Amino acid sequence: MRTLKMTIHKPVRLLTPKEAAEFLSVSTRTLNRLVNEASLPAIKVRGSMRFNLEDLVTFIERSKWS
Repeated sequence: MRTLKMTIHKPVRLLTPKEAAEFLSVSTRTLNRLVNEASLPAIKVRGSMRFNLEDLVTFIERSKWS
């Protein structure tokens, strides 16, 4: 008999490109360039681009100079 592990999922807040750009202090054009370069992951929701807040924080951490 298999036991199933129950996991509790936190609600995920997805940001629009405008919100994500404001969070990163960049333009939406720069945000699109980062997505096209595969430097920043984006989520497709019914043809619209959205961003996970945790992915933005990870991007900031990876981008530190020191």
